[in-house]
Amino acid sequence: MSNVKSFGGAKFLVPNLCIKSQYRNTAWFTKVPKAAPDPIFGLLEAYLHDPAKQKVNLTVGAYRDDEGKPFVLQSVRKAELKIMCKDMDKEYAGMIGNQVFGRKAFDLAMGEGNEFSECGRAVFCQTISGSGAICIVGGFLSKWFERRVVYVCEPTWPNHHGILRYAGLCTKTYRYYNYKTLALDFECLKEDLHKIPSRSIVLFHASAHNPTGVDPTPEQWNEIIAICKEKQFYVIVDFAYQGFGSGDPEFDAYPVRQFAKAGIGMAVCQSFSKNMGLYGERTGLATFICDSPDEAKRVESQVKLIARSLYSNPPINGARIALEILCDKELKKLWLSELKQMAARIKWTRKTLKEGIIKAGSKLNWDHITNQIGMFSYTGIKRPAVQKIIKDYHIYMMENGRISMSGLNSKNIGYVSDAFHKATSDKK
Repeated sequence: MSNVKSFGGAKFLVPNLCIKSQYRNTAWFTKVPKAAPDPIFGLLEAYLHDPAKQKVNLTVGAYRDDEGKPFVLQSVRKAELKIMCKDMDKEYAGMIGNQVFGRKAFDLAMGEGNEFSECGRAVFCQTISGSGAICIVGGFLSKWFERRVVYVCEPTWPNHHGILRYAGLCTKTYRYYNYKTLALDFECLKEDLHKIPSRSIVLFHASAHNPTGVDPTPEQWNEIIAICKEKQFYVIVDFAYQGFGSGDPEFDAYPVRQFAKAGIGMAVCQSFSKNMGLYGERTGLATFICDSPDEAKRVESQVKLIARSLYSNPPINGARIALEILCDKELKKLWLSELKQMAARIKWTRKTLKEGIIKAGSKLNWDHITNQIGMFSYTGIKRPAVQKIIKDYHIYMMENGRISMSGLNSKNIGYVSDAFHKATSDKK
């Protein structure tokens, strides 16, 4: 049906789109179930709609300054200005992205002049941040590896399971965290690694483990690496937080370089979201370490096909910013200084939170808060207490007790400390 409308003296027939037509297509998706909301972003929505005057968001993993505002590094601002002055084009980067960026980013992880870059044994694929790197690696392994199972630690970043399964792999877990001691369950970790079939794929977090904030020591890494070599594992290293945990990118790179030194087959997944604050730029890298330049060329040809089918080309701006910082001595020096400052502020929040809870009167042991590193902390607070904290104090955190340390600042940390004490000491 149509309505007659006048315009400029002329009359037109205008379809009435609000009237159901007998020719309307059948609804194709009536049986599609509504998916459960993402737990993190679901809590963020609840926080944003909470009318309470005093509320705190400890869910989303993005760095904030002491005012609780998003923080853009000065090194990033200066890099952007330098890029603007170069009058660069907006052409496609190619299927595997900016290869100069790939080389410099991998050098940050593996060290300048590493043999893999120098001898053509590394395949660089610029990706849509760390998530994209995991997806590219997963897609390649699901097609070309002899086993389609990846072993990930329990707990791990929840999206590891989703991305790897989407890529065509199954995921199984090995023990990592002791929920009673609130520390690394090292003996169980080793026991489970020994039980994993030889020539399997195993994923490790290189530093600032998400979500626990608990990392192996260098000595423990040496034992882990020895098991991996003995069992001939192929290793995926998720390196999303280089420098963010300790403030020192070189220290955080220890396990990555030791895996390589041991001659273990490996893919490294890097992200510049946290350590450069390039969250929305989606800047990452997947690097495959190969046995020879010839193997690298064959692997690269297949990786190109995967990238082409997923998103064709990666975004260029974030890679240009990161490359500018890594190539310019003064900018890199400034970035390293800012990285150290961010890590130091996170350490300050850990120390202050622990002291605040104790000062509020808690008799519990909160040492694990300061023993952990990086953006996230497993507080050890049980679900009933977490629910009370959310309901009564409007402090939003994951039900498993995980919090993002970046959500704490000098203005709210006292309030949070008191709430944590009251909720964990309530006997009701």
